[in-house]
Amino acid sequence: MKPKLIIGIIAIVGFTSLLMYNFGNSISTYVNFEQAAGMEGAHVVGQWDDSQEYGFSMETKQFSFYMEDEDGNVRRVVYPKPKPNNFEEADQLVVIGEMKNDVFYANDMLMKCPSKYNNADEAEFKRAMPSKS
Repeated sequence: MKPKLIIGIIAIVGFTSLLMYNFGNSISTYVNFEQAAGMEGAHVVGQWDDSQEYGFSMETKQFSFYMEDEDGNVRRVVYPKPKPNNFEEADQLVVIGEMKNDVFYANDMLMKCPSKYNNADEAEFKRAMPSKS
């Protein structure tokens, strides 16, 4: 075999291995707070616990709140940015980060807000259905 061909094959195998390694690290599944302990980049799905205090601290420049995961575990979440505008309206939250001493430190937060089209779709559906008179 020619040396250029061998070098090309080695380069392709090396690049593919590196690509697969990085892709594998970027894939994350949803976990609860208990499973998030010891994980970096854990994705925890839950709902804001509005019965407990929340707010933005001017001293630490962090927004903190309590969240209940899908298994009923409630933990304090610290987010290093101001409170998102539609935080109170969110049906579901996904916090991405890591657990440290029963506190979840979120690097990022995703919010699922109720759709403004749900009620419009229901009204349209009721108008389209024939009435039983």
